[in-house]
Amino acid sequence: MTPSPETRASWQLPLPPNFRAEDILAFHARDRAALAEQVGPTTLRKGLWWRGQPVCLQLDFAPGLAQVQWLTAAHDPALAAHAANDGLPLVQRMLGLTQDVAAFEAQFAGHPQLGPVLRQQSGLRVPVAGTPFEALAWAIMGQQISVAAAVALRRRLIAAADLRHPGGLYCHPQADQVLALGLEQLRAAGLSQAKAQSLLAVSEAVQSGALPLDAWAAAPQLPAAQIVQALLAIKGIGPWTVSYTLLRGFGWLDGSLHGDVAVRRGIAQLLGADVGQPRAEAWLAPFAPWRALVAAHLWAMQGRRTD
Repeated sequence: MTPSPETRASWQLPLPPNFRAEDILAFHARDRAALAEQVGPTTLRKGLWWRGQPVCLQLDFAPGLAQVQWLTAAHDPALAAHAANDGLPLVQRMLGLTQDVAAFEAQFAGHPQLGPVLRQQSGLRVPVAGTPFEALAWAIMGQQISVAAAVALRRRLIAAADLRHPGGLYCHPQADQVLALGLEQLRAAGLSQAKAQSLLAVSEAVQSGALPLDAWAAAPQLPAAQIVQALLAIKGIGPWTVSYTLLRGFGWLDGSLHGDVAVRRGIAQLLGADVGQPRAEAWLAPFAPWRALVAAHLWAMQGRRTD
């Protein structure tokens, strides 16, 4: 059998001494059906839609090192150079390597409630989705439902788009592919009317240039205030969805996730008292500009690394 044409790029990525690969692997193992991500003890394979074609991204973790492979479906030597330019910053963002967690831990090591948690979970970084649009779609689908229900919705959306790498992995659809599905197919995939309309609205905004998600991700300094304003202008997008998208789509660590039930539960566990949204917001405020990273520690503290 003649092998399929392909372009392969590979490189080695140094990792910090306390890098927690298990957090990255757990985040991408949310869907046990392994439609778009396949996770092994030290390996992640993920389907990505890149430059109009499917890509299989493979990460093999070893102490202090990640071996990265970027496999496209088409044979084009020029793609190898593009992969190095596009793929390296994408992988660094996905792995949380742009997050200065050492400075955060040093600043709050002596905090009476959070300090012991940081010592137990030193090196924790926030895993980031493959693209900002993927994170935004996940945030919309995850509104007011359980993680398990959101995973099922995500799986059905990915299957409906049917974007596959020859190796078998599916790719999460991007804005143009969601628009191609339309309202009827999104509803058939299980999305509520409101969620389907919100997902179409953000897809239209991406296509029109009103939401230049990828350009924002590539900017030297993330225009967080601009992103917040643009997202909140879209019907069906509220503060939690915005903060979660900034966290999982861009690795921005200062969103206040006080509206998240698990965050409030974690704060209550630390304080030994019931915590509502106003008190949670006030407790998180002194941790700026790291409030979302605090939320990630609270999730991990409760064994919730897959939000």
